[in-house]
Parts: sequence; structure tokens; C-alpha cells
Amino acid sequence: MAGARPLLDYDAEAGSYDATRGGVPRAEAAAAAVLGLLPAHARTLLDLGCGTGIVTARLTRPGLRVLGADTSYGMASTAVRRGVPAVLASGTRLPLRRACLDAVSAVWLLHLLRAPGAVAAVVAEAGRVLRPGGVLVTTVDKDAAHDVGSDIDALLAPHLTDRAADDSRTVEAYAARAGLRPDRETRFTGHGQGRTPRGAATALLAGRYAARISPRGTTAAGLAARLAELPGQDAPRAEPTYRVRSFVRV
Repeated sequence: MAGARPLLDYDAEAGSYDATRGGVPRAEAAAAAVLGLLPAHARTLLDLGCGTGIVTARLTRPGLRVLGADTSYGMASTAVRRGVPAVLASGTRLPLRRACLDAVSAVWLLHLLRAPGAVAAVVAEAGRVLRPGGVLVTTVDKDAAHDVGSDIDALLAPHLTDRAADDSRTVEAYAARAGLRPDRETRFTGHGQGRTPRGAATALLAGRYAARISPRGTTAAGLAARLAELPGQDAPRAEPTYRVRSFVRV
């Protein structure tokens, strides 16, 4: 992923990543949301933290040139094999000149950047490479979208980290510093992302919730054991609805 050191080994995860993250239906919904927030004049788009390129490959419309960037070789290689032009690059230091792009997208990226200053740095770098009138399109409040009022949410609630890295108000403040003003927003459904107790336990033990859950008075294994006691171990709870915002370079 673009930015700070990732919480997971994304090189190792690349081969199975899409299958565990909603696959094509979720990717298509995400791409449609991003495209809906792009201005008509946009001709160049950089997709930060492009991962396997499953979303990036669907950011298509006549006249739009798209490039992906990721810090994981495994992810970027997978994107290239998918037909996405992708480079190894950090979102905090892009190998691009100032004001050279019409749009930058960051889908499911900012919530992963837990290092101090990482989100601010990525937003600032997006502001640097955007032309006046260009847009940053990013998901915000990603993890909060998974709180659908389920029994899984109730069990994990006491162990949530204090503040999400992609909190919408925080991102808006960083954007203002970078010369970006709020513009529009939309939402899309996280198809196939309704959590199950068994799946939540597996993800917890694999470190996939490391950005959001910090066990208090127990361990990850202890929480996983409690999840294993919930009914309907393989019954998906409600699907999340993700929020996407755009910010215009002034």
C-alpha cells in the first residue's frame, strides 16, 4: 500500500487478497463511486495504494489515462499482470512533478496508515501533484462502515482503537492544509463484506484488524475464542456501506 509500512505482509497476501475482500462486485462498486466523483475534464488519474489493481482496472472512461502506485512489489506485480500500468512508489513521496495530474484516488488506503503524520503526508502529496481544479477522491471512515449493529460489533466495541486514521473530519483538516477544499461525496455497498463470526476471528488472528482493534484485558486469541461462541458462525451479517469524498485543488 502507498504510504507508511503496512500492517500486513501484502507481498504474501497478493495472491489471495481479492477473494477475501469482496472480489469483483465490490471492486466494480468502488470504481463506479470514484468515477462518479471525477470532473468531466479529468484526463489523468493516479490510483494510490492500487493493490492488486482490481479497482484500478475498472477506473475506465474515454480519454482517461490511469496509473497505479503501491509500495508492495507483490501487489504492484499482480496489478501489472491484470493489465494495469503500476509502479512501486510511496504515497508520501511520489516520483512526479508538481501540478501534473487531474485526479488522485485512494480507495481503502488511509485507514491503514497508523504511523504519526502518514495520512497528512499522503494528502499533502496528493495536493502537490494535482493541478488547480484537480481532485483527490478517497474513502473515509472505512472501518466504521463495518459497524452495522451486529453481535460481532458489540463484542469488538470495547477493543476499538480510539480514533481511525481516515476519520472524515481529520482528513478534511489535512486537505485544507494541502490547498484542497471539500467538494462532493457518495457511498457504495461493500458487496460480499458482511462479516461472519468465523471470518472475523480468522481476520483478527491474521492481523487484518490491527489498525482498528487493540485488545484490552485479553488477547487476539481470546477475542477470537469469544467470536467462536457466537451463533451462526458462517452466516454473514449486514454488508457495510462505504463513504467516499472528493476534494478539489484550489
